[in-house]
Amino acid sequence: MNTIKIIVEKHPDGYVAYPLGLKGIVVGQGDSYEEALADVRSAIRFHIETFGEEVLLTEPPVLEAFVAETGVAI
Repeated sequence: MNTIKIIVEKHPDGYVAYPLGLKGIVVGQGDSYEEALADVRSAIRFHIETFGEEVLLTEPPVLEAFVAETGVAI
């Protein structure tokens, strides 16, 4: 079993989740954190079944993920 880091964002209309370090684009969504996580887990399995385990072989691997905030003058 591979461990994949997942980003989960909370929006006014629900949650969006996406993995880090996979080749390709995979997104899940739901009305709750748990629903979005389950949806993205299902999407990852489908992505691997469709494109093969090569999608997991990213180099270099994502070691850590951080969320940062900064101001931008407009």
